[in-house]
Amino acid sequence: MRFLFLFGLVLPACWAQFDSAVILGTIRDQRGGVLSGATVTAKNRQTGLTAVAKTDEKGDYLFPTVKIGSYQISAEAAGFSKTQVDEIRLTVEARQRVDLTLTVGAVAETVTVEATNPLLEADSSSKGQIIGQQQIVGLPLQGRSYANLALLVPGVRQSQSGNSGDISFRREGSYNVNGLRSVFNNFLLDGVDNNFYGTTNQGFSNQAIQPSPDSVAEFRMSINAYTAEYGRTGGAVMNVSTRSGTNQFHGSAWEFLQNTKMNATGFFKPVDNRKPQSNRNQFGFTFGGPIVKDRTFFFADYEGGRWIQAPFALASLPSLAQRQGILPNEVRIPLNYRDADGRQITAGTVIPAGQPVPLTTFARRVLAELPVPNRVGGGALGVANNFGGFARNQLFDDKGAIKLDVID
Repeated sequence: MRFLFLFGLVLPACWAQFDSAVILGTIRDQRGGVLSGATVTAKNRQTGLTAVAKTDEKGDYLFPTVKIGSYQISAEAAGFSKTQVDEIRLTVEARQRVDLTLTVGAVAETVTVEATNPLLEADSSSKGQIIGQQQIVGLPLQGRSYANLALLVPGVRQSQSGNSGDISFRREGSYNVNGLRSVFNNFLLDGVDNNFYGTTNQGFSNQAIQPSPDSVAEFRMSINAYTAEYGRTGGAVMNVSTRSGTNQFHGSAWEFLQNTKMNATGFFKPVDNRKPQSNRNQFGFTFGGPIVKDRTFFFADYEGGRWIQAPFALASLPSLAQRQGILPNEVRIPLNYRDADGRQITAGTVIPAGQPVPLTTFARRVLAELPVPNRVGGGALGVANNFGGFARNQLFDDKGAIKLDVID
C-alpha cells in the first residue's frame, strides 16, 4: 500500500515551482502610452489567493510563479478607471500574457473586459501540449493510467519493451518521444522529481508514484525546446499538477468493473470450453475543500485496484517414466554422488537405455511435485506441450494522497 502526503505553502511572493505558471503583460493608456507604477492584482477565483505587482518604467508587470487555476486580473492607477478581466485560465508552465488598457476616469469606476487564452504562447519557445482534467477523467483509459494520454501528443509512441506478458511486470509511463528511449524522459509531480531510477531500465514503471487520474488537475507534455530549469533529459518532460482544495467542498467516487462472466467469448472457441479468467476492479474517491476559508485547504484521494488473470498456457513436463529416471538413451554418470537409497554412484558409470538412472533425494522430491501431464505430448521424446492449464496471476494495488495548501 502506497500513500503520499503533500504539504504546500503558497505565498503572495511565490517561490519557484515547476508546476506553476507565469502571468505577465503591459499596462497602457488609451493612446498607447505605457503606465508605470500601476497596481496589478491577480486573484484566484477558487481559493481567494491574491498577489499584487507594480508596473515598471516600461509599463510591464510580472507574476513569476502562480499556482494554476482560474484568475481575475485587474489594474488601476491614479486618474484612471479600474480595468479588470474576470477570468483567465492558467495551465502548467504557461506564460500567460494579459495586456490591459486603462481609460481616463474616476478610480471608483470599473471597466470589465473579456479576454481569451491565446492559441499560441508567444512568450515561450517550449513545444508541448496540455492535457486537462476533463480529458483525463472523460476519455476512456484502459487500466486508468493517466500517463496513457501522453499518446495524444505528437511524436509520442508506446514503448514496446516490457509491455507484454505477466500483468505484474507491465510498464506504465513508458514512452518513446521523438525516437528516444523511455529512460530519457523526465517525470515531475507537483514540481518534485518522480522518476523511478532503480527500475526504469529493468522493464518496470518509469514513475515512482502514479497518481489516480481523478487526483490530477492537468499535465503538460513538453517534447522540445523546454527551458534549462528542467535539465536532466533529452526526451520529454511530463509535468503533472495534482488537484487542490478550494473554498467549496467537492468530491467524487467511482467503481470500474471487468468480470469474466460479462466478457465476450470471442470469435474462436476457448480451450476446454472455458473462458480464461479476467477480473478487474478499480474503485476510489476524492474529496477536498476548505479548512479555513481563503487560507487553508485540503484534498484527499484514494484508489484501489484488484486485477486477476488466468490465461491458458502450455508447458512441457517429464513423462511418468522419465520421473523414475527411465530414459530412452544411454546415460554416463558425470560425477560421484549418493542416490536416495544411500548407494554410492561412481562417475563414469554407464546406465543402459531403458534402465532407471539412480536419483538423489532432492531430484525425487522435485519430480514428485510436478503436475501430471494432461495432454498428448509431441516431439521426439513425446513430452512437448503435454500439459495445459490456466495460470493465475494477480496485481493488487492501493494508493492515495493527502494534499494540504496553506496561504500566508
